[in-house]
Amino acid sequence: MKASLIALLPALWAAPAMAQHAGHHAAPPPSAQPAQASPKPAADPHAGHDMGAMPGMDAPSQAVQGAPPLPDHETAAPSPPADHLADKVYDPAAMDSARALLREEHGGARLSKVMANLVEYRAGSGADGYHWDGEAWFGGDLNRFVLKSEGEGDRHGVEAGEVQALYSRAVSLYTDLQVGVRQDVEPKSRTYATVGVQTLLPYWVQAGGALFLSNKGDVLGRAEGAIDWRLTQRLVLQPRAELNFAAQDTPETATGSGLSEGELGLRLRYEVRREFAPYVGVSWARRFGRTADYARAQGRDVLDTSFVVGVRAWF
Repeated sequence: MKASLIALLPALWAAPAMAQHAGHHAAPPPSAQPAQASPKPAADPHAGHDMGAMPGMDAPSQAVQGAPPLPDHETAAPSPPADHLADKVYDPAAMDSARALLREEHGGARLSKVMANLVEYRAGSGADGYHWDGEAWFGGDLNRFVLKSEGEGDRHGVEAGEVQALYSRAVSLYTDLQVGVRQDVEPKSRTYATVGVQTLLPYWVQAGGALFLSNKGDVLGRAEGAIDWRLTQRLVLQPRAELNFAAQDTPETATGSGLSEGELGLRLRYEVRREFAPYVGVSWARRFGRTADYARAQGRDVLDTSFVVGVRAWF
């Protein structure tokens, strides 16, 4: 009897534990599990939920956005910040001075440049001569004061020369509107009111045009353009063209109406430095219409081909 009770003790001890886990599926011991069995993945707690409908949550298809749109000149600039965290650490007056200097150096600075586009000697079929074309300006990115000068001559003196004083205003990307006065010193001393445009076209074509109204009522026009073809880092080939027009015949200046003069040049320069480049080239100049008739009457050439050597410099 006593032996039977002792044999039942393990079963009675295990009975409460078995009652506590009743209804649970006990896993077999590790040695009894199949060798190739893999664990069952856990169920997704959000399965069947529309995540895009939840506040602050975007659907997966909307999670990846494209690049932000680039700014354009029609979009108003954002307002500058009114609060500056640096003012809480440093003297606000000193920080205001530093911010003013930063604005000036990044867009508001006053700059200047003197540019001699052409300073050359011409050896042609007729008399040898010289030619110059240059400008100087002072100002900022938007507003500038510009001086231009162009002319030619020979050993007898200046044959044609002019000086322009202009106010230049940037009106769009790479385009300046210029207004002012032009003063001719030869062949006749005349003053012109001037309005023109200077721009940079696609493929880096530098172009410009102007209209001139003289104190005698004469109306003239001009169109010009040039492009730099960089053959190497220092060797540059530049085609250049200039056309002059007149609205009427002007015997005093030997100018006929319509297309009066045209010039086409091709120059190869070597940039010893960016600021200094000697060059050689060739220039073709021709007078047209009544201007050619005036030139023949004065014993001058209508068509002139010249070999040129000169220098281009700026500072």
